[in-house]
Amino acid sequence: MRIVLVGPPGAGKGTQAAYLAKNLSIPHISTGDLFRANISQGTPLGQQAQEYMKAGHLVPDEVTVGMAKDRMAQPDAEQGFLLDGFPRNLHQAKVLDQLLVEAGQRLDAVLDLEVPEGEVVKRIAGRRTCRTDSSHTFHVQYNPPKREGVCDLCGGELYQREDDSEETVRKRLEVYHSETEPIIDFYKAQGLVVTISALGKVADVTQRAMEALPQKAA
Repeated sequence: MRIVLVGPPGAGKGTQAAYLAKNLSIPHISTGDLFRANISQGTPLGQQAQEYMKAGHLVPDEVTVGMAKDRMAQPDAEQGFLLDGFPRNLHQAKVLDQLLVEAGQRLDAVLDLEVPEGEVVKRIAGRRTCRTDSSHTFHVQYNPPKREGVCDLCGGELYQREDDSEETVRKRLEVYHSETEPIIDFYKAQGLVVTISALGKVADVTQRAMEALPQKAA
């Protein structure tokens, strides 16, 4: 099964991707992991990406596409994959279609995780991160610390990352609407889109996805 996962920031794509990939026995391919792997391994594509990132520029589509193409060609992806964060714009979606045609493959489904904008802002802007250990995270509403501003795990100071501020979240949503949302209409025209609500418990969202996917991926 070959799936593309889409949804706004804060929709829980990373969490759902991990569960779905495990349930479907296919690799989870995320752009973040691709970048980290290529950079740490010093591949030519990784070196190119690092140069752009060091200069404060966005990594060009052709570099991202090259990384995704190499990863999809690996043996563990022969029977399928779950793409998370790629394609992120219409150009990448069209190139992906071309790559799959050349490989004699096709997408089975595009899973669209739907979350109201207000909930996205609430989810991200409510995050608090520990200054001592950034892996310790809390949420002012959904997972509050026992003492306000203090990490339960190590006693470090909790703070709101700049990336998690409401202003930044709204800017990220603007980018999502302008760059990534158009790929949903592109895939709807191919009859591939399955839209589910990403509200509620993680397990409930995963169950919704698993129930929806076989109907489109048969």
